[in-house]
Amino acid sequence: MPVALALLSAVVYGTADFFGGLATRRAPAPVIVFLSQGVGLAVAVVLALVLGGDPTTTDLVWGAVGGLCGGTGLTFFYWGLAHGVMSRVAPTTAVTSASVPVVVGLATGERPGIVALAGIALAVPAIGLVAHEREDDRADPTGAGAAAHLSDGRSRGVRPLLAALAAGVGFGAFFIALDRTGDDAGLWPLVAARLASTGLYALVLVARHERRDLRAGARPVTFVAGALDMVANGIYLVATREGLLAVVAVVASLYPASTVLLARTVLHERFHRDQLVGFALAAAAVALIALG
Repeated sequence: MPVALALLSAVVYGTADFFGGLATRRAPAPVIVFLSQGVGLAVAVVLALVLGGDPTTTDLVWGAVGGLCGGTGLTFFYWGLAHGVMSRVAPTTAVTSASVPVVVGLATGERPGIVALAGIALAVPAIGLVAHEREDDRADPTGAGAAAHLSDGRSRGVRPLLAALAAGVGFGAFFIALDRTGDDAGLWPLVAARLASTGLYALVLVARHERRDLRAGARPVTFVAGALDMVANGIYLVATREGLLAVVAVVASLYPASTVLLARTVLHERFHRDQLVGFALAAAAVALIALG
């Protein structure tokens, strides 16, 4: 059951990122992120009230820490895409965000079976391959869309790579923080997470002096992206409470696959060889993890 929930969260995460990518082609990325975070906050409050829960202060603190880590990671990610090469930044971030929870889970005593460990070992390169984009590709497996072409003269130096690594650590820390919340907390840690990340991005907008208006065409996809992202977070939170962090986090990190599939289906973008290999490895990884 935890593996199935983690896989479902990956599908919903990837779908949210697809809509987020469409939105960022029509408005500045920080504006889209801020508004989608606000939508996610509203959805989180409604779900938390409906589902109930009795969170402790510790649960809410972990949620807020996760929100700040995820929001900071997203800031590094957009910077990396704007100043680096997407085909390097995106897979580096994806692999790092999957690897960090695995390392922490194993270091804190989690012991998946041998078969599941083999699946995890396959899943990590699969994530990188699926997220890999050729420089002329338009699909963005992490929902950054137009952020990838904010700069025509992208750097191949070390700074974008460091930003990608920092982004991956931030995303991985978000997964870890949610795993630290209690089973009785309901979805209230996600409310705390969204409050923290929405506040962070409000400061980013003020610092950047971004305009907050959206063209009409960007609003629906932004709202859908924000709502789906929160639903994915909720599914992931349930999965991580029932399963091992090292297993659930790596399966959830397969989300670029659904983004790429949607880009192929809706936008008629082509797969390239690395992505096809990644899909094959991902399917084998999920099968091994489920069996393990």
